[in-house]
Amino acid sequence: MIGTTEASRLLKICAQRVRQLLYQGRIVGAKKVGRFWQIPLFNGIPKVTEGSRGPKSTWRKRVCEALTFIHVNQKKIKSNIKNGTKEPVILIKSGSKDFYANNVEIHGSCRVVYCPDNKLNSGARVWIEVEPSVVVEPFVYADMAKS
Repeated sequence: MIGTTEASRLLKICAQRVRQLLYQGRIVGAKKVGRFWQIPLFNGIPKVTEGSRGPKSTWRKRVCEALTFIHVNQKKIKSNIKNGTKEPVILIKSGSKDFYANNVEIHGSCRVVYCPDNKLNSGARVWIEVEPSVVVEPFVYADMAKS
């Protein structure tokens, strides 16, 4: 089960559109618990039923095949120390998208890689690799973002 933010990332649409689909009852198996939605995954992605009007849906129907890479950005840590800021320093690279977070929760198996000769595109020599089917939840704390 995932929330609306993670569902929007998997479907490659905005969180508001996910909420609209939820209120229309078009996301299969979704239920509201208190103030939050719990959305089940089918083959690693939420299942959305077809609408009765308009053009066919354009969001992704297949599972992303790219690995997710997670590493700590040392330049941001040094910048935070130098400038007295508290910006997020954990970089999550998922396909062509980059997210910065303070905390990352990985719901499945992963592996830590150290490769001194071959660097990641971002220049990292140590990173965590996560399979495409594993859900990665980034968290950014409001009091930590851009002080």
